[in-house]
Amino acid sequence: MPHTLLSRTPKPKYDVVLIGGGIMSTTLATMLHEFDPNLEIAIFERLGRFAKESTAAWNNAGTGHSAFCELNYTPENEDGSVDITKAEKIAEQFEISKQFWSYLVDKKYIDTPQEFINACPHMSLVFGENDAKYLKTRFDTMIKSPLFKDMEFTMDHEKLKEWIPLVMSKRNPNEVLAASRSELGTDINFGSLTRKMGRHLLQDSKVDVFLYHEVKDIDARANGSWDLKVKDRTKGHKQQVNADFVFIGAGGYALQLLESSGIKESEGYGGFPVSGEWLVSHNQELVEKHQAKVYTQATVDAPPMSVPHLDLRIIDGKKALLFGPFAGFSTKFLKEGSYLDLPDSVNTKNIKSLFGAWWHNIPLTKYLVQQVAMTKSQRLQHLREFVKDAKDEDWEIKVAGQRVQVIKKDDKLGGKLEFGTEVVVNKQGTIASLLGASPGASTAVYAMLDVLQKCFPEKINGEWREKLLQMVPSYGQKLADNPELAQKLRDYSKEKLELNY
Repeated sequence: MPHTLLSRTPKPKYDVVLIGGGIMSTTLATMLHEFDPNLEIAIFERLGRFAKESTAAWNNAGTGHSAFCELNYTPENEDGSVDITKAEKIAEQFEISKQFWSYLVDKKYIDTPQEFINACPHMSLVFGENDAKYLKTRFDTMIKSPLFKDMEFTMDHEKLKEWIPLVMSKRNPNEVLAASRSELGTDINFGSLTRKMGRHLLQDSKVDVFLYHEVKDIDARANGSWDLKVKDRTKGHKQQVNADFVFIGAGGYALQLLESSGIKESEGYGGFPVSGEWLVSHNQELVEKHQAKVYTQATVDAPPMSVPHLDLRIIDGKKALLFGPFAGFSTKFLKEGSYLDLPDSVNTKNIKSLFGAWWHNIPLTKYLVQQVAMTKSQRLQHLREFVKDAKDEDWEIKVAGQRVQVIKKDDKLGGKLEFGTEVVVNKQGTIASLLGASPGASTAVYAMLDVLQKCFPEKINGEWREKLLQMVPSYGQKLADNPELAQKLRDYSKEKLELNY
């Protein structure tokens, strides 16, 4: 029977409580319910629907991060060689996501895959002799891996005109450009995917979903369980809910809730909020000339999530182009948060980390100040490095989501700014939180399996194992070392997700 969201109050006790209605919490809830349908599970989301914050379609780039195009995952070594270790790792993690989504489609828990995932070539594009040399070395290294064996490379302008006609229009025929391309890339509407999983949980499961409910505080009980103070934002009513296991998937608010729990593992963490803006075009004439996601090198002192890219987006059946991101700064930890979020997050346990990270990232601070001060015409100048004759009237500015980058304790530096995604778990495995941003949503399934492995190791390696291998057949294996399995599973997800590459 479908749940009704009206006139319901949470039970006083649950086995599992998940905070946040984004891609992470819905993925974990779906998995846990599948492993054990008798678990008493509740999800609390402070806004009025699933996936309104970081997971929302326009709040992220929608790139199914497979490391085909993101050059920051393949650093150049001092000897000129290229390290693809991180690229392989991220590609594997995205394959895990595709397997899980294929399982959900196969079980008819979610339908119409084109509403959340579509084939879209991923390309890296670089300018000048030096970067062209790097890209060729990267390509030569990557195609030796089974995960990247289908990649193509060219410096030929005629070939580039076939791949990216919009970018090549009015370009100097003597300009040195190089590009690599994979047809196996995807564009993803993570908001749509999350709402599909949310609908399944609401209608076909025993999971309790509470929208407009905000968890304000988490306290440990002597018996190891957790008391959560929950506020009904529509009625102003507050109540206490107890849970044996808590997952904090609250985006930018995860850090404050983690700190309120008082676990030792949360000490020294800080958060540095970075907002973003896109230039967006709905001009279909332009869209038809750019059917790819094209990433290039980050500028000096730019954070990794500010790598310039010109992307095809398919959102609610409509195609658009997106260019950016342009970094911004706000003291909010969520787009619909409070300007006091950053000052409120400072405490005696993390002030040393925060100061150390700021002191060692002064060039980044300058970069952010410059970005915030940019006018639309200055942003269009950056776009014209990609699209030579970009016109002001074809592009509008759209605000992206807030990202809270993790600041960690560092003995040498005091504090260190991290740009990845991190799972923090207490020693007992009864509370877990996801911190950080990129590659984020693309690797949600891998991240949630990491949570389960750390918090429910006996069940994951015992009674849940068979079901887990149905969900993610490659679990525990390295696809980069198993070409046959990699190909078999890619064919399987291509069929189930109706990917037309």
